Amino acid sequence: MTETNPPSAPSALKQLKIDRSALKPGKKKRWGLWIFLVLIVVTGAAIVLMPSKTEVQATSVVTSYPSQQYAQLTASGYVVAQRRAAVASKATGRLIQLNVREGSKVKEGDLLAKLDASDVQAAIVQAQAGIRQAEAGVAQANVERINAEADLRRAQGLKAQGFVSIQALDTASTRVNAAKASVVTAQAAVAVARAQLKVQQVNNDYTDIRAPFDGVVLVKNANVGDIITPFSNASGTQGAVVTMADMSTLEVEADVSESNLAKAKIGQPVEITLDALPDSRFRGSVVGIVPTVDRAKATVVTKIRFENLDSRILPEMSAKVTILSQPATDADQKPVLALNPKAVVQRDGKKTVFRIKDDTVEAVAIQTGRKIGDNLEVSGPVKSGDKLVLSPSDKLAAGAKITVATK
Repeated sequence: MTETNPPSAPSALKQLKIDRSALKPGKKKRWGLWIFLVLIVVTGAAIVLMPSKTEVQATSVVTSYPSQQYAQLTASGYVVAQRRAAVASKATGRLIQLNVREGSKVKEGDLLAKLDASDVQAAIVQAQAGIRQAEAGVAQANVERINAEADLRRAQGLKAQGFVSIQALDTASTRVNAAKASVVTAQAAVAVARAQLKVQQVNNDYTDIRAPFDGVVLVKNANVGDIITPFSNASGTQGAVVTMADMSTLEVEADVSESNLAKAKIGQPVEITLDALPDSRFRGSVVGIVPTVDRAKATVVTKIRFENLDSRILPEMSAKVTILSQPATDADQKPVLALNPKAVVQRDGKKTVFRIKDDTVEAVAIQTGRKIGDNLEVSGPVKSGDKLVLSPSDKLAAGAKITVATK
């Protein structure tokens, strides 16, 4: 039997040594799993403990006017001058003088423009010559009449003495009658010549284009050198020289729905606002209702006169009118702050609103006043444009995180 040699001491020690490289991967996996589980727990706790955001509806503080509490109905329209004219002339000619421009203020009878009148002036000279010629004919006819009457008197004397026949006397008498007729004809010719002169003078007046009333020039329709032909649509010609309006006759013509027409009556007070002057309120009254309905729009034109005209008011401005149940005072037309009544709640015995600031709210104590239309007058540390929480819940408190619904 063959003997085997026992292992040497170093070999035996190697067999007893623990191989730690084989154990390290397992430990790493267990530690990674624990760390992952801890992160999940921490994240979940953070989500649970994080305060949630409350979704709210928002409204705004607005600028309002107390007069709106008297509103019966509203309508829109335009400022219109009730006295407006496209100023032209009956004469046709070249424009040689223009004395005004847009915005010029003129008085009735002021010379606005002048047409070339050389042909009319020549006709006036001719008519004046015709008058002189006709007057000369009258003088000649009168001479003939005087001579005929003298001859008739001589013939009558001779007839009484028996020196001329009855036929000679009749001839002299006929000559007198013819001379008198000639005088009448000559006088009629003078009247015709004077009438012709008058016609040419009127035509000459037509070449002077004058203001028909006091007003302001709105549009300059022609320039010096243009041919003015008011009764023609020929290319290259103009009809009116200027368009002007009497600014004292400015009124608002508003379209009122026929279904609301019963609320509009003559003399009813009106508040007028103009898009061009949004910060101004003008008082007025209903002065006319046009007795016809626009079939396409189902509206009736209602005319509103300004109580006091302002120089800033111009024709064709867009206007909104509010027909009131009673006249508005100066105090009623001063702006105040207003808000939706649903934004106001009671907190600690005070009227409070929650003002939105970024993603939180702050409680603001306020004082309320009159009801203005659908809004409520408010005073306190709020300003126009502030965003407020609409219908805040009892649980909402200052500092709460919120998100505004976008609906």
